[in-house]
Amino acid sequence: MNVAVLGTGTVGRTIATKLVELGHAVTMGSRTANNETAAEWVAAAGGGAAQGTFANAASAAELVFNCTGGAVAVEALHAAGAANLAGKVVVDVSNPLDFSKGRPPTLTVCNTDSVGEQLQREFPDARIVKTLNTVNQAVMTNPAVVPGSHTLFISGNDSAAKETVKGILGDFGWPPEAILDLGDITAARGQEMYLALWVRLMGTLGQPDFNIAVVRGG
Repeated sequence: MNVAVLGTGTVGRTIATKLVELGHAVTMGSRTANNETAAEWVAAAGGGAAQGTFANAASAAELVFNCTGGAVAVEALHAAGAANLAGKVVVDVSNPLDFSKGRPPTLTVCNTDSVGEQLQREFPDARIVKTLNTVNQAVMTNPAVVPGSHTLFISGNDSAAKETVKGILGDFGWPPEAILDLGDITAARGQEMYLALWVRLMGTLGQPDFNIAVVRGG
């Protein structure tokens, strides 16, 4: 499959590397065609890896991962181009974290809206699916980093799109029973607002490789 990964940060590079390892052709998109970080990733990832602008990456892709920061996600997808996203599954991994006032970060959007919803409104022809944003990049692509069973959330308006993404998550190592579908894209509010707790948990645990499990009562 041709996959676009928008964003050159740690999350984008980790997801892109895993997708290449799985045999997908991956183009890492950034604001410029000659981004140095993307070039370094291409050199390290080898065959199946390419780089380009956001628009270059999205135009040829069958599936798109948004790994840009939540505060700039709408801008980044506009750079990718609405026409290049129309009809495609767009996996939104972003979080609306604002570090402008120091740590712990606040959220740029919460309570009555979310980045996932913003993207779906701005790009109504794209099929936005929110997932992976509640764990760090190591756990995203290798859930076995955390022992035992634990939970990954997914939401979106398009059921078929969510099934496509669940297939990719399965390739990443997430078993079907670990993936909890929260419903439509408005559920992205809860997924993103969980980050306030995630940051506190990371500080308490002293490391980022952890997750939570949703356990049903009798």
